[in-house]
Amino acid sequence: MRSPLRSLFACAAAVLLTVVVGGGVAGAQTTGYAPVDQPGPALTVPAAELAKSLRCTADVRNATREPVLLTPATTVDSDQNFGFNYEPLFRKLGVPYCTSDSPADPYNMGDMQVRAQYVTYGIREMHKLAGRRIAVMGHSQGGMIMRWSLRFWPDTRGMVDDVIGMAATNHGSVLVPALCVPNCAPALWQQRADSRFVQALNSGEETFPGISYTEIYSRTDEFVQPNLDDNGTSSLHGGGGTVANIAVQDVCPLAAPEHLLIGTMDPVTSALALDALTHPGPAVPSRVGSSVCKQLLMPGVNPVSGPATFVTLSAQVAAQLTVEAPRVPAEPPLACYVTASCPK
Repeated sequence: MRSPLRSLFACAAAVLLTVVVGGGVAGAQTTGYAPVDQPGPALTVPAAELAKSLRCTADVRNATREPVLLTPATTVDSDQNFGFNYEPLFRKLGVPYCTSDSPADPYNMGDMQVRAQYVTYGIREMHKLAGRRIAVMGHSQGGMIMRWSLRFWPDTRGMVDDVIGMAATNHGSVLVPALCVPNCAPALWQQRADSRFVQALNSGEETFPGISYTEIYSRTDEFVQPNLDDNGTSSLHGGGGTVANIAVQDVCPLAAPEHLLIGTMDPVTSALALDALTHPGPAVPSRVGSSVCKQLLMPGVNPVSGPATFVTLSAQVAAQLTVEAPRVPAEPPLACYVTASCPK
């Protein structure tokens, strides 16, 4: 299924074609940032707002299996990203889950440093409710925002067992700058491949011991690029975590999902995510099998209403990227805790 967004992102790709060709993702700086073991700062978002941000199924409390915190992409909220796919699938399979949203920034267009406070709260609260380590799973921005929590709030590392990214912007995208001419939403500035946010996110260590990372991407993603191989923007390297960087084409060579499909209806992505959730360690493509290549939609998606919802969602994403989201002329400054420069 082709998304109406493809033409929008194709224009961005044309603007930056010379940047992408032959591209890998440059390594981030490792100096000038807070040590990876520095205690995280106090959360500044009001407690009442944090409490409103988390919505959980009843079986998260004292969970008998690993529960999942779902974190949505830029331009959408959790209900739009996951309400017609992963939430019904998880309910059917008996997987406990919570969703994390920002009441003051429902479509995740604002400063992602603020968004990360909600995710940090979600990890801590969900771990406390479940009485066990959790998985954090997200799409695009939502596939990498938990890594900001893990990087700058070290206490969360012992609370997370699995990180599952679907088309995550772990190293930004070389196509985003075309959307920022002359200005764009704060979260888009921060998801440029050369942003200060991306450099800070990947400073020190990209992964941490005791955590399994499953990073799922598509070589045909029209928004998060370069993603031609496991040296691309979604993939992780270095640090102490156990990592699997997997292209959907590693399972189904002829698959060609675009960006929005990867996090909403793609059967290969969901099969890999479920494999990671139901086995120790990250996903293993050989356990998925080639039969998934014959499926048009992931389980949990209604074959009639699901595609219609996807079309509506595509229009919402396009509107947020082009006209509806607030725009600023530059990337938000890094918080002082990121560079260990806060006043004593």
